[in-house]
Amino acid sequence: MTALPLDTANQAGPDPAAGRRPRRRLSGLGLPIYVALALVFLLIPIGYTFVFSFNDSVKSNLAWRGFTLEKWLTVCNEPGLCEAFGNSILVGVVATVLATALGTAIAIALVRYRFRFRSSISLLLFLPMATPEVVLGAGLAAQFLALGTQKGIVTVILAHTMFCISFVVVTVKARVAGLDPALEEAGRDLYGSAAQVFWRITFPLLLPGILAAALLSFALSFDDFIITNFNAGSVDTFPKFIYIAAARGIPAEANVIASAVFILAIAIVVVSQVSRAARQKRLDRLS
Repeated sequence: MTALPLDTANQAGPDPAAGRRPRRRLSGLGLPIYVALALVFLLIPIGYTFVFSFNDSVKSNLAWRGFTLEKWLTVCNEPGLCEAFGNSILVGVVATVLATALGTAIAIALVRYRFRFRSSISLLLFLPMATPEVVLGAGLAAQFLALGTQKGIVTVILAHTMFCISFVVVTVKARVAGLDPALEEAGRDLYGSAAQVFWRITFPLLLPGILAAALLSFALSFDDFIITNFNAGSVDTFPKFIYIAAARGIPAEANVIASAVFILAIAIVVVSQVSRAARQKRLDRLS
């Protein structure tokens, strides 16, 4: 095979791949830019809330008047704010405990047992998730009115428990369906009673799904406004307080509580992820 002279090789034309490399670099930047813009768009309201929690506001919190730490130190000076926040915590905790206990039992029954109307019950459990909240809230309010029940903290807890059960059942049901029955059979073979098998084998295996369902239930309850507004009567919760105060500018003290809740949620996620990574690392070392 005869080699081409050097000048002939240079006259063969430019490399086609050379022109494609810059285009590939530009196309590869498209997704990171899109993700960065989406994150900025999502974080703008959170950043605004955090920044204006340090605003030296007087009556309105719509304009920046200067930096101060006073709002973080005197957060309960705003009338009704801490009471509304406490009501939201109370409703969220009680509704979460009730919905998690009932939803877990329902999920286990739907997966493990065969009974009449089982498929119909599974379908009906999705209705609160698919029904618009305004319809659900108005229906519950009409029901409480027909029963002559006075609206207050109890009716809010009952309403939140009702719509949170569906989310708990869906979350725990997936965990129950993935549970290996052979583990429970091994416990029964070792002469364990039904209660011992449940609390020592079944419950620890279901615990991650139950905790996830409980966190989801609490977040939904704490954040809800529409159903709460229909069934709370004169009782204020944190979302109701924010809605009423938004007309004149949400007070900086409310921004303080919102920022603290966000920081706490981020801290919980980070701690759980770090502990999970450390646990996985220990398991990898043992294996």
